[in-house]
Amino acid sequence: MEFNKMSWVLAFLGFMFLGGICKAEGATHFYDFVLKETNFTRLCSTKSILTVNGSLPGPTITVQKGDTAFVNVHNQGLYGLTIHWHGVKQPRNPWSDGPENITQCPIPAGTNFTYEIIFSTEEGTLWWHAHSDWSRATVYGAIIILPAANTTYPFATPDAQETLILGSWFKGVVMEIISDALATGGEPNISDAFTINGQPGHLYSCSNETTYRWLVDFGKTYLLRVINAVMNEEMFFAIADHNLAVVAQDAAYIKPITTPYIMITPGQTMDILVTANQPPSHYYIAATSFVDGNVAFHNGTTTAILEYNGNYSTPPTTPFPTLPDHDDGTAAENFTKQVRALASEDHPISVPLNISTSMYIAVSINERICTNSSCAGPNGNALAASLNNISFQTPSISVLQAYYGGNTSGVYATNFPDIPPYFFNFTGDVANNTIYPSFGTRVRMINYGEGVEIVFQGTSIIAPENHPMHLHGFSFYLVGTGSGNFNSTTSPTTYNLVDPPEVNTSGVPKNGWAAIRFVADNPGVWFMHCHLERHASWGMDTVLIVRNGNTSESTIRGPPAYMPSCSNS
Repeated sequence: MEFNKMSWVLAFLGFMFLGGICKAEGATHFYDFVLKETNFTRLCSTKSILTVNGSLPGPTITVQKGDTAFVNVHNQGLYGLTIHWHGVKQPRNPWSDGPENITQCPIPAGTNFTYEIIFSTEEGTLWWHAHSDWSRATVYGAIIILPAANTTYPFATPDAQETLILGSWFKGVVMEIISDALATGGEPNISDAFTINGQPGHLYSCSNETTYRWLVDFGKTYLLRVINAVMNEEMFFAIADHNLAVVAQDAAYIKPITTPYIMITPGQTMDILVTANQPPSHYYIAATSFVDGNVAFHNGTTTAILEYNGNYSTPPTTPFPTLPDHDDGTAAENFTKQVRALASEDHPISVPLNISTSMYIAVSINERICTNSSCAGPNGNALAASLNNISFQTPSISVLQAYYGGNTSGVYATNFPDIPPYFFNFTGDVANNTIYPSFGTRVRMINYGEGVEIVFQGTSIIAPENHPMHLHGFSFYLVGTGSGNFNSTTSPTTYNLVDPPEVNTSGVPKNGWAAIRFVADNPGVWFMHCHLERHASWGMDTVLIVRNGNTSESTIRGPPAYMPSCSNS
């Protein structure tokens, strides 16, 4: 999008002057994102929402593997915010990763900031979204990473492609919904609809005429890119009478899975081959929530239409897919346990076997004590969340800028624990003494090049459920999952160290555990959090800081010429 050639020149020179341009083999792309309030009508009413370039979803970024993209974000909205490039590793470049007050302070209204997005090993579908409070409810879009020049997919080249983004729609103002919930200590309002490419679909009021339609030709095979941008629910997704052949997850190829449905968590992406091999007609595409905990959730179903091109008589009823019940944990597990990395000669994996940093992290919903039991959460307290009984508090300045400048006093402490402060039957009777966490900004320092294993342990404190954990700056190998409490002797014998999926977001099973591994080969400051937004807002977060190595290629890059000022945000 053309916006202002002079602003691009100044931004580009700024990167060259201080930060430098990271040497890349691929091409360079330029985008302008204009954040602004735009009126949208959904569910019979009109309201103003924050958008990028006036659209919902926002524009798609399309690159090839190994390319670099510069995105100049012009904030014409009402408040400061940031953008995160979800799943992009950003080698040595946390300055453009985006989580608010972790790697940068917000872009103030009326100003602009240019992100440098460095693509490395990713290939497939990722996405971008706002990373300030709940602004990602309407500020999000797709990232398509095509194979590098002179390479191709590990399957027959599809005839065409399509992107479907699952989202949430709130009748209220989303930033007020979360701020009010945090002020009262209670649950935030649930969404009023799910959407596919911004449209709720036929099952919601005043939505029939705007239902999203995907036009296909009989006999052709399509690469369908599905992104879950929903705020607080994991989702089942299916297409009536059409099988789904899942070939990639989180921009890494997997062994193909043929399935009638998928379960996809917030933050995850999946690449799916769909062959238009049914009698030409109309077929429903549908998605509904998977929620296996005793929590409030939106229990609606969003729809789109797969519509064959051509002349034919449309039947009086449109076939609807069979979706699992919202609490069908067996259906969710039956899908997720099939996912295995492709692990081929052209797409190899490298699971670290030598582990020098091990962490065991309890993942919990908690309470914060309120004076005179004056809050709207359980027992008159406020809802909170924690990792290893520490509820993360976002600092008022950027962790990255404090770390890089060496002035960390009062910003964060480096004593995030490797194990829970005390052990108990995490998935059984947890007793009251585990309800109340400590509060603070505590990070974990990791030496460059270490092999890292993190075991996330779900707990039954207050409200056990599946937690999709996301790590910035890395893809990790999901080497194992299980039910109940992790056993350090027997559980590792069940690990898959041959072809585990390489992902950036993965669910921790309700009352169970998930083990991940990665090599800490990306120096910088990297956020780790649950991708259910209410849990992240309550403190289910921490930060991993990977120290520099001994070479220039293992050292964090310098900052760009301009970073948004914390004092002006």
